[in-house]
Amino acid sequence: MVTVREHIDLDVPVGRVFDFMDAPARQATITPSLQESTLLERLPNGGARARYTYRILGLSFSGEVRATDYVPEERIVWSMTGGLQGTLRWYFAPINEEGCRFTYAATYQIPGPSLIRPLARSLVQRYNEREVQALLRNLRSRVGA
Repeated sequence: MVTVREHIDLDVPVGRVFDFMDAPARQATITPSLQESTLLERLPNGGARARYTYRILGLSFSGEVRATDYVPEERIVWSMTGGLQGTLRWYFAPINEEGCRFTYAATYQIPGPSLIRPLARSLVQRYNEREVQALLRNLRSRVGA
């Protein structure tokens, strides 16, 4: 398993950041390796179920994410199944009257044969750290912070 956790402080209200992140189609505009993120349905809990396709190191991985824990303007927890498996956790916290701290936390299983997973761990860890840092920078530019 690989775990990544980063945050960014934004000078925009929590609601604006939450609304942006709550639209699956917008994810491909801020996540460098995400080729597709398509809303399949809104769930009874208010969250979404979406289809994804990532292209990582020349390989394509497709599957679904499902919001298993959805609290508007506070958190969205996603269960990821398919070619990539894991849990994505997004936290939204006010930091002042007009600001938001957005935290992106993820735990992924390393795809591929179990024999190569120990060798791939550090490469996958560094790749995911760079990916999340780029996502946070892109989020800042998209929400106007």
